[in-house]
Amino acid sequence: MQIVTFLSFTILVAVIAYLKTRNTEESSSDGYFLGGRSLTAGVIAGSLLLTNLSTEQIIGLNGAAYQSGLSVMVWETLAAIAMVVTAIFLLPRYLKGGLTTVPGFLAKRFDVTTKTLTSVLFLSGYVVVLLPVILYSGSLAISGMFDVPALLGVTHTQSIWICVWGIGIIGSIYAVFGGLKAVAVSDSINAIGLLIGGILIPIFGLMMIGDGSILEGLNTLTTENPDKFKSMGGPTDPVPFYTIFTGMMLVQLFYWGTNQQIIQRALGAKDLKEGQKGLLLASFIKILGPIIVVLPGLIAFHLFQGNLESVDSAYPELVRKVLPGAWVGFFAAVLFGAILSSFNSVLNSSVTLFGIDVYKEHINKDADEKTVVKYGKTFGVILAIAAMFIAPLIANAGSLFDYLQEINGIYSIPIFSIIIVGYLTKRVPAIAAKIGLVSGCLLYIISQFFMQPYFIETALASAKANGVTGTVELALVAAQAYPHFLDVMALLFLFNVVIMLVVGKIKPRKEAFVQEYTKQVDITPWKYTKQTGIAICAIVIGIYIYFA
Repeated sequence: MQIVTFLSFTILVAVIAYLKTRNTEESSSDGYFLGGRSLTAGVIAGSLLLTNLSTEQIIGLNGAAYQSGLSVMVWETLAAIAMVVTAIFLLPRYLKGGLTTVPGFLAKRFDVTTKTLTSVLFLSGYVVVLLPVILYSGSLAISGMFDVPALLGVTHTQSIWICVWGIGIIGSIYAVFGGLKAVAVSDSINAIGLLIGGILIPIFGLMMIGDGSILEGLNTLTTENPDKFKSMGGPTDPVPFYTIFTGMMLVQLFYWGTNQQIIQRALGAKDLKEGQKGLLLASFIKILGPIIVVLPGLIAFHLFQGNLESVDSAYPELVRKVLPGAWVGFFAAVLFGAILSSFNSVLNSSVTLFGIDVYKEHINKDADEKTVVKYGKTFGVILAIAAMFIAPLIANAGSLFDYLQEINGIYSIPIFSIIIVGYLTKRVPAIAAKIGLVSGCLLYIISQFFMQPYFIETALASAKANGVTGTVELALVAAQAYPHFLDVMALLFLFNVVIMLVVGKIKPRKEAFVQEYTKQVDITPWKYTKQTGIAICAIVIGIYIYFA
């Protein structure tokens, strides 16, 4: 029955996506990469949320909440503020320039080499980190929910390989052969299912704690685990509170404002009004995100008394414990849709970056749009296969969510810094952007993969030599031995910006940069954008004050 429910919902989504997109012109760049610049607010909001909300979020963030409590909700709530900033500041500039890719702006502002370097950085991050993490975390969830090892008579490792390739192949078909509109439509349908299914898990969990009463369950959960319900993280938590004011906001602005896989949804808006409304609708819903990606982790901690072997098993174990059997097939299908959504969204963005910024620019400058799309699709297939081979190899990477966020810093801050300087200055030259990209990447790698391990190992050895043996005490020593990776990101961002401004002062552009209006879409802003944005920011601040 579970398999039938799973297949029925999955096939239904595929059929609706096909019917909705079969008449879209996809031989052109705009048609394939941006859905013909026809996306409306609801579709943009649904696609943004589903692209972001996948198993690496659901499993990883709930695992972090299981371990550290409510303070990890910052990854969700602060995202709402970042989307507000994107809607007010970045999106009008993107649509004014008629951009298909974010690096496309860098070609106009700096030069083609800067654009290519940025595209290659994005693509490297996608194939080495993001796509494999999505595939691996998704495979963990699907394999666990259907007990694939027992179902097929294979080992756990073999079941992960089978699920990785199954998800990868189906996701590739959506992304490579359907274009952005197929991805966005399927995302919107799955968003509804994920919101329903995601909310049911904590509801059933609270009912189990409260003997059938949700309110009683919530009361029991909060009174028996008061330390887990503090919005401000301590020094040993994954996100200490003060990092909100250092690197956390930079990471959020990069992700929601400049990351191609995310912002591509807003770039496909039919006009600025729809794009802004879509971003603000998504930001409001994002405030409710902790109900799906944090609360279940807290419930799991209570139900399992903190005795699970792995923090990333908290969510799958909770689903298995509280979800009635009749719902498992539906929820697995919804989760499968979320996995596909993130995978095919990243893949579609990769196809876009390669086709527009690499193939057309450096391999075949005379290629017509049909040829660009064709070779972009070919690259997408190669990228998907590479990710499918890498995915099972990250099984021992530790906490998936922490791993993903820290590794992303290699390319996120350098790219974000040159985009911000590009928009806020007019005479900083291309050489400054290249220096910023290279120095940002190298310094972060040196900091996090050479200096950090050395300082932490030295501090721990010294502490143990002085008789410190407690787990909590040693964790505090490790946390204080080296700056948090979000602090490192903030320092490198400032360093990058200063370097670029100094170079701009010494060797400025001959002519000031002026952004042209391409008239691809109407850029009249939605009249309630600022008021809505202020209201959303006020709600986020209120939540923090309440739980402080």
